[in-house]
Amino acid sequence: MKPNRFKQVLDEGKMPVGHMLLEFATRGMPQILETTGVDFVVLDMEHSGFAMADIADMMAWFKPTTLAPFVRVPQIEYHFIARSLDAGALGVMAPDVRNAAEARSIVEAAKYAPLGKRGVAIGTANTNYKSVDPEEFMTYANENTTVICQIESQEGLEHVQDIAKTPGVDVLWVGQFDLSHSLGIAGQFQHPRFLDALKMVVDTAHKHGLVACIQPGNMAQAQEWMGFGFNAISYSGDMSVYIEAMKQAISDVRKLALG
Repeated sequence: MKPNRFKQVLDEGKMPVGHMLLEFATRGMPQILETTGVDFVVLDMEHSGFAMADIADMMAWFKPTTLAPFVRVPQIEYHFIARSLDAGALGVMAPDVRNAAEARSIVEAAKYAPLGKRGVAIGTANTNYKSVDPEEFMTYANENTTVICQIESQEGLEHVQDIAKTPGVDVLWVGQFDLSHSLGIAGQFQHPRFLDALKMVVDTAHKHGLVACIQPGNMAQAQEWMGFGFNAISYSGDMSVYIEAMKQAISDVRKLALG
């Protein structure tokens, strides 16, 4: 099991910077992303067509890189969480975590005993198909695996303290569109209630020694939200970056064509 660069960067006192994949699950993407300097990548199974076979392929292609691959599972279900980790993911993101019971179920699926109830598979993709010392491997895996809980609802916000206190949770990640929608102010990221929610999540994360993460879509958002105290950033998704770059490039080419 390779080192988790997300955790390494945090241990160095720096801010991990990542990216999300929703469309481009191709063999070259891990190396392409490594050239950009990102630290971690989230493969999104919630809002994409990615199946478990796609995740297994991507985990294999991420192996030679230094990047930490995480998976956002579509639901808080054991088989999504454990299978993603068995395929080689170094962390899991669970969407719309609403209470401590859900947070505990995520940790239990992601961690081996005594921290959790994850089933043991040795000699598969998560150990590079090699025999390992089971006790050493499980201890290292528990330390090396990142558990991310997304706060995306009014209910999750109301129980964020309990979620943060759950042993084994590493990151509180604000899903800004879902959270603002749940608050009745969809997409209104300057609304006082949304800004108060951001502050609550960040303050809670810091109080309990957790990481606060969010995914801005542009530099203005990144600067503003980092100012709130978010200490990990996932910059945009593959589709958005590609669309914006192509729109700008096509516009520039048309201007050239007009002289």
